[in-house]
Amino acid sequence: MSDPALDLLRRIFGHPGFRGEQAQIVEQVTSGGDALVLMPTGGGKSLCYQLPALLREGCGLVVSPLIALMQDQVEGLRQLGVRAAYLNSTLDAASAADIERQLLAGELDLLYVAPERLLTARFLSLLERARIALFAIDEAHCVSQWGHDFRPEYRQLTVLHERWPDIPRIALTATADAPTRREIAERLNLEDARQFVSSFDRPNLRYRVVHKDGGGVRQLLDFLHGHRGESGIVYAFSRKRVESVAEQLQASGIDALPYHAGMDASIRAANQRRFLQQDGIVMVATIAFGMGIDKPDVRFVAHVDLPKSIEGYYQETGRAGRDGEAAEVWLSYGLGDVVNLRQLIQQGEAGEERKRLELGKLDALLGYCESTQCRRQALLGWFGEPHAGACGNCDNCLDPPRSWDGTEAARKALSCVYRTGQRFGAGHIIDVLRGASTDKVQQWGHDRLSTWGIGSDLDAQQWRGVFRQLVASGLLEADVEHHGALRLTVASGPVLRGERELRFRHEAPKPARGRKSRGTASASLPDLDPDSQIRFDALREWRSTTAREQNVPAYVIFHDSTLRAIAQAAPEDLDELGRIPGIGASKLDRYGEAVLQHLFDNA
Repeated sequence: MSDPALDLLRRIFGHPGFRGEQAQIVEQVTSGGDALVLMPTGGGKSLCYQLPALLREGCGLVVSPLIALMQDQVEGLRQLGVRAAYLNSTLDAASAADIERQLLAGELDLLYVAPERLLTARFLSLLERARIALFAIDEAHCVSQWGHDFRPEYRQLTVLHERWPDIPRIALTATADAPTRREIAERLNLEDARQFVSSFDRPNLRYRVVHKDGGGVRQLLDFLHGHRGESGIVYAFSRKRVESVAEQLQASGIDALPYHAGMDASIRAANQRRFLQQDGIVMVATIAFGMGIDKPDVRFVAHVDLPKSIEGYYQETGRAGRDGEAAEVWLSYGLGDVVNLRQLIQQGEAGEERKRLELGKLDALLGYCESTQCRRQALLGWFGEPHAGACGNCDNCLDPPRSWDGTEAARKALSCVYRTGQRFGAGHIIDVLRGASTDKVQQWGHDRLSTWGIGSDLDAQQWRGVFRQLVASGLLEADVEHHGALRLTVASGPVLRGERELRFRHEAPKPARGRKSRGTASASLPDLDPDSQIRFDALREWRSTTAREQNVPAYVIFHDSTLRAIAQAAPEDLDELGRIPGIGASKLDRYGEAVLQHLFDNA
């Protein structure tokens, strides 16, 4: 006996079978049960509500927080022959009214809507007259007030259960630790829902962390050198920083575009569209960019500044390699980043409880950055998931760091901070330790201190590493009231008294400009043979032209992974082409002849 869900999966989506717990989730929701789904980016969350919506009578209503997410999902579904639409502020009144008519007439399989619109009395009244198959609440972590993407409107989505108790609900997210999972279930009345928690591991991602040298842009350029012609995202701390980094990348010949909330809306939208539709664009952005972006062939995500938390870092890096192919995530940070973020948190308007939580999350991220252990083990451990053994796909596994006994250096550093009055930043304290006769040192008489010159055995780079790791270890903290001056914490006492030993991560020497340091080879896709590469390039060019003609992102035509499979298989007829994963009936009918013609022309 055939399986209706599997038949639809193959016929519409072109996939030969389910992955992970997809089949169980689809069965749970299709049969009318509620579900809470935690699945990493690229794991196939969307299928978990799209298939049940097609299998059940009525229209699946998808609550989505961002316009970009809705548009990408709908464009992709329409390519598959699915009757999908969205309602958001980009539509004029006539277009919105037509979609509402289609909903009431039973002419839609899926409808995406923002929570703000859904919660209006008018729209809820409209739903009373429609046939609803299910409610899907995407990006469900937005319900958590302790999360990094809190949306107050999500708290009111309990109205769905109250007014339509017999319609199944499925809440989905890629980023939620155990407390956030409990809050999602509580806030959305999903305590009795069946929970599906997939592994948070993204084995196709290679993790790398470097210590910032100056502004970090030179190091970023070295990193990007290994990703020429690939699409990627560079995250920066502020709008000003985004503009500066984008300009420097452009000056170095990289096709980079800025994106932040302070830009003209039309320019920002145009930049996002270019990123989605064209190959090889590097988007330099604040964290406002990326949530809901379905572009599967993002080959790298780089943070040129320190993120705010492990959850934010995990979600942002998760935008790389959604197609399951090899991708790389890269982070550079320095002591200045730590000082800036601590100031931002402590000077914010949040209550003390929230500030303590955010500072704790920042400390956890610092621990991850300074760790000499497997990055993947540390990252998954934050989400309560063990990882047996070294991953073999992070910088610490590929090039194990050395450590050294930093106890004496730490005592010198802490003593110098104390003797200079706990009112200066690391730069000045390093000058004192190294015996520099700067104007500032002489102005304050610090060349007469007992700590002046006691650290001349280490260079400035090594001392910066010492101070960075002292802050990361909680032995020093930035004084917000005195412009980030370093001061001792209670935890520094045992070190100063010789009661505690410390080991520090060894500071790697700066690599020569334009050369990669040991162990920094990029994660990359397996090479195609010459003939397959010719076919792949031709298919990508055809896809780009087709996408521009339809004004849709290139990846909604076909993913890179599908084009690679076509190029390698070189099918000779429609039957052979239709057996390649990612090619459903609608796409075979729509593009099959054109694909075969391009293969024939480039044989």
